[in-house]
This record gives sequence, structure tokens and C-alpha cells, in this order.
Amino acid sequence: MDSLVHAGERVDDLQRNHLRIIQDPKRFCFGMDAVLLSGFAAAREGDHVLDLGTGTGIIPILMSAKTDAEHFTGLEIQPESADMAARSVALNGLQKRIDIVTGDIREADAFFPAASFDVITSNPPYMISSHGLRGPADARAIARHEVLCTFPELAAVTEKLLRPGGHFYLVHRPFRMAEIMCTLKAHHLEPKRLRLVYPYIDREPNMMLLDCVRGARERLTVEKPLIVYKAPGEYTEEITSIYGY
Repeated sequence: MDSLVHAGERVDDLQRNHLRIIQDPKRFCFGMDAVLLSGFAAAREGDHVLDLGTGTGIIPILMSAKTDAEHFTGLEIQPESADMAARSVALNGLQKRIDIVTGDIREADAFFPAASFDVITSNPPYMISSHGLRGPADARAIARHEVLCTFPELAAVTEKLLRPGGHFYLVHRPFRMAEIMCTLKAHHLEPKRLRLVYPYIDREPNMMLLDCVRGARERLTVEKPLIVYKAPGEYTEEITSIYGY
């Protein structure tokens, strides 16, 4: 294991099937949004799944334990993050089931054939362009801001790579809901399920989980709210289940 973990990195237990992940606290560590997306997304036996902007590979690794999908691919533009993801895949012995590819989401159709994935997932940057940035974009800024890929560009690539009837799962912020819904529909990614995530039952939602189907008819189901905390520092039973504790 020592050869897979570099100086300054740590290995975290994912509480699922003895899975672990390598992270660098100085770069960008995965958050609750990625875990919730991996629990919300579904894949059937034999499915091929693509995670766009995979970071350190958290979503494919978690979904490998939660679904019977045949194969996962994670696409990541930052070489350092892609390398860390590949090492986490090796750490878990998942090389035959998960591939990590280094590349730009905007050029993903050059890496993969059209309509070649049954499921696509993404935890994209939430903030528009350079809003709030005060310096050069580092790993954290790239993960949080649309510096290297806008949401319309993500939707366009997803439309190309997802098979008709395939599912696109994403997590985003509710304040951009109207814009995101319009963009998805413009790319024939019909929103079918929406679940809002609330930090506490009496607060406004701070995340939304979306399940879209390429080429589907219009009909959106709004699912029951997902509440994170029942008291400060105390997860609800559903969050505990998703995390696998």
C-alpha cells in the first residue's frame, strides 16, 4: 500500500465493503454531495457508467459497492486528481471494473463513442465561472467554479454519450434550478426525479439531486425531502444508512 499513497496524502475508510480512498487535504476532498449522489444514482446489472469530473474517483468507487453495474469510467481533467483516483482504484483491487481517464469533459466525445453509456453521473462545479474567485484557479477552485467546463457544455457532452433512455444523475444547488432545468431539456435530458436536500428540517434546501432520462417524455416526480441532521452533529437515520455506518 505504501507505494500507492504519496507524502501528504491520507487513506479514508468509506464504510462500504472495506473500500478506501486516497485523498490530499491540501487539494480537494470529497463531500457529502458526492456521497448522496452515489446513493441516489442507480445502475442495473450489465450497465456501463461514466462519471464526468470524477475528481478522486469517489462516485465510481462507492457505486461499485452499491450497484451491479458491469463497468465504471471516471473522466477527470486534472492529472494529479486522476492519478490519485487511479491509485485508489488499485488500492481497492478494482482495476478490472473501474477505469480512470485523464481528459477534458468538453472533449469527452473524442474519448468515447456516441451513446456508449447506460448511466452518466456528475457532481459538477456549482458556481458560475469566476464568481467569488480571488486568485488563480487551484484544485479547489476548479472543483467549485465553472472555470474549465460550464453546465451547458456538460449537458451537451452528456447528450452525446448517453444512450437513448439512459439516465443522467447529478447533484447541484437549488439556486440554479430554473437555469439547469432549461439547459437539460434543451439537450433532451428530461428531468424525471427531483429530491431536495435540507441541512435541517426547518432550513431551506442547499442541494438538489436530479435523475434525467435522455429522450423521455415530460413528467417530473418530486420526492420526499432528504434531511441531513436531526440535531447538531447528529445525522438522520437515512443519512446514516447512505453513509453505510
